[in-house]
Amino acid sequence: MKREIITTGDGSKTIQIMDWQEQYHSKHGAIQEAYHVFIHSGLDLFKNQDLHILEIGFGTGLNAFITLMESERRNLKINYTGVEAFPVSVDELNQLNYIEELDSVSRKKDFDLMHSSQWQEDIVISSEFILRKEQKDFKDIDILETVNLIYFDAFGARVQPELWTVEIFEIMHRAMKPGGYLVTYAAKGSVRRAMLEVGFLVERLPGPPGKREMLRARKKIVKGLLL
Repeated sequence: MKREIITTGDGSKTIQIMDWQEQYHSKHGAIQEAYHVFIHSGLDLFKNQDLHILEIGFGTGLNAFITLMESERRNLKINYTGVEAFPVSVDELNQLNYIEELDSVSRKKDFDLMHSSQWQEDIVISSEFILRKEQKDFKDIDILETVNLIYFDAFGARVQPELWTVEIFEIMHRAMKPGGYLVTYAAKGSVRRAMLEVGFLVERLPGPPGKREMLRARKKIVKGLLL
């Protein structure tokens, strides 16, 4: 499928799948969406602790890169697992402008390392941030009750409904510690119902620019036990 680099509403770039008219990040603002959905609605729930984050759709690495920078301000030690079935090409990465738009030229080597590092290996990005990239289908994730926070950033249900099913959210539920959270830009009723069916507590939150709502799900705790 044809892909091209586009400039989003906040000046940051993303990749667009032309046949689908679907983007890796919001066309209203890639960086704005990352901060709104994954940082302010997810990472901000945690401070001063060790944290395991699972990202569904590693893609351009934007969410991981912002999380690296923001975690240092929150005194978080992070193990970050990014799952991606189809890695972004080096040519596409070279056309993105996240380093400039985030005013983070001093961290360029970290961004480059995130993408040049080997898959299926733990890579030390900093003393407080370890990255593991897994190239696999989401249905093949086999993590069990270690994840505190999931960034669910798959392509939308309009074009890939198979990524937003009860089966996939059961895998997310199993991966997560009781009390853990999942955040996503999505707000479709079918997505919310799938989350509820597997046992998540689900709330609607105000969405990022261009979206009225988004979803945040939590794995239940009942008297200290998983429900």
